[in-house]
Amino acid sequence: MRIGIVGYGARSKFAELFDDAQLGSEVVAVCDPDPQRQRLAKERFGSELIVVSALPELLKLELDAVVILTPDDLHAEHAELALNAGKAVYVEKPLAITVPQAEAVLAASAKNQKLLFVGHNMRYMPIVEALRKAIDDGLIGEVKSVWCRHFVGHGGDFFFKDWHADRSRVNSLLLQKGTHDLDVINYLSGSEPERVSAFGNRTVYFPNPQAQPKASIDHDWDAYLRSWPPVDREDLAAVIDVEDLSIVNLQMRNGVLATYQQCHYTPDYWRSYTVIGDRGRLENFGDGPGSEIRVWNQRIMGYSEQPDLTLRVHHPAGSHAGADPRIVAAFLEALAAGNPEAGNGRSALAAVQAGAGATESLRSDGQPVVF
Repeated sequence: MRIGIVGYGARSKFAELFDDAQLGSEVVAVCDPDPQRQRLAKERFGSELIVVSALPELLKLELDAVVILTPDDLHAEHAELALNAGKAVYVEKPLAITVPQAEAVLAASAKNQKLLFVGHNMRYMPIVEALRKAIDDGLIGEVKSVWCRHFVGHGGDFFFKDWHADRSRVNSLLLQKGTHDLDVINYLSGSEPERVSAFGNRTVYFPNPQAQPKASIDHDWDAYLRSWPPVDREDLAAVIDVEDLSIVNLQMRNGVLATYQQCHYTPDYWRSYTVIGDRGRLENFGDGPGSEIRVWNQRIMGYSEQPDLTLRVHHPAGSHAGADPRIVAAFLEALAAGNPEAGNGRSALAAVQAGAGATESLRSDGQPVVF
């Protein structure tokens, strides 16, 4: 299977997963306007790699699939062009930054009968799979509510130094960052949002026209740990009009009530899911190696740190707690099988609806948005 990559920047390491002889795939072309990124791509994939600067050039090549890793505001445009050119598409999340854009991509996939996969890799994270299995096994009864707290400790180091902070490029970080968790909320609740209400604001990070921040191509985790406290940051983007603190309430179509909270200046960096059923509740502690799920399903007085059941979760090797290799394998297997129905476009659209709807609500004084 001949694969073309569009955008060889922050997700360049991820792009390498599509070059897998065991899975029968080969990256044969890379599209990126930056000569330095083109050079790095050739160093990684070999001198025979075809490098081009514009998407139309890439789409003229004989490719089985196109992997789109461009900035968020280009996802829908690039995906639609590739699908209409007869290519299967893997596009990084979010599928789009508006609902009409996402709907147009799904329509192109259906019209051309081409596989569409969106990079909601958290459904492939062992901790999320284990949460879903615990629910399916009836450990807490019927799900009534899902809560997610997302502590984005490195927000100022990554999302507020370049295009990620510009709402014209991302709409809001409830799409760019939060769409992962909103998709997981849909997954754990077994439903999709019916209505949403949200509040949010810029509370710590503000524009700095004098700063010249370094572009966020590669993560520098050691530097992130040293950049504290966030309130003293001065090396931020000239355009910052997205919220750094957001609280979202969702009513799902099946009656489940959910909440998502996102903060971009916490001292710690992790996400916590709590699922409450009519016979108990469960919560994850950690989402990578060493993480576990704790289940309380017996009546107690007060709080007990000791749960009634602890589920320890094994994590395979690979980025994003082993999820990246697994979602790539799922895409390539569906591509090899020639099954355009195996994609996840519908659920990706639901995540865009949740993120875009929440953004509309929080910028309208919390007015509910109904889908």
